[in-house]
Amino acid sequence: MPGPHDVDRRWLKRFGQRAEPAGVRLFCFHYAGGSAGMFRLWPRLLPPSVEPIAVQLPGRADRFNEPPFQRMRPLVDELIDVLDPFLDQPFACYGVSMGARVAWALAHELRDRGLPMPSHLFVACDAAPITDNGQWKWEGRADGLEGYVREMGGTPPEVLAEPMLLAALLPTLGADLTVLSTHGFRPSTPLDVPIHAFAGADDAESPPERMSGWRVETSARFDLDVLPSGHFLDEAAEVRVCEAVGRDLTAPRDPEPATGSGDKTGVSAGS
Repeated sequence: MPGPHDVDRRWLKRFGQRAEPAGVRLFCFHYAGGSAGMFRLWPRLLPPSVEPIAVQLPGRADRFNEPPFQRMRPLVDELIDVLDPFLDQPFACYGVSMGARVAWALAHELRDRGLPMPSHLFVACDAAPITDNGQWKWEGRADGLEGYVREMGGTPPEVLAEPMLLAALLPTLGADLTVLSTHGFRPSTPLDVPIHAFAGADDAESPPERMSGWRVETSARFDLDVLPSGHFLDEAAEVRVCEAVGRDLTAPRDPEPATGSGDKTGVSAGS
């Protein structure tokens, strides 16, 4: 049986060296078929007081030989076991595409168990849960999952051009998408955690109007930033995300608004 430090190294990736402890941990969840490596530059992009910790799900990168999860509930249960020792100081969660749903489901389970809650939930490139209708673009295609991968973009050309690499990617991606399509979670009570959403203006999968529905998932503040990007955030958009996340996590906490003081939603558009 692996010890706690072995679990830490398998599940939680820290990139770079820190001169001093951070004031807040930011748990980062990758997209379907992705890996923790997508966050390798985030320590340079975030303020020193914020420590990004990338979550590596099984079935990819250095965990390639481990079976990937195919259901959300056991995935979240395992995540809570892994993260519990790290909830002893302020933390937030960021998830992109599939990772947004994982972070959202995790926050609900933390609340249900009476465990520490994230100070913020950041979601990117994932249509709001309220928009789910049981139909998924990757199901029932004549060209199969490979066709969906090619249509979405974001996969390196060298992977698409090499049949063996593509064949290695598809089972994990299929498992990740199964996690999404079988979840069907409909919480009766929204989170009381600020949600900051990021949408690509040219994202056909999760356009801004579908991401705006995240506002019903919180009774706290909601913000939506629209960035000049597609479904897979480019480098400039990722910098913008990190700037916004850093501001949110280092700003003084807003006092609770007085009753009837107005809308707690903010929307901004990238240029």
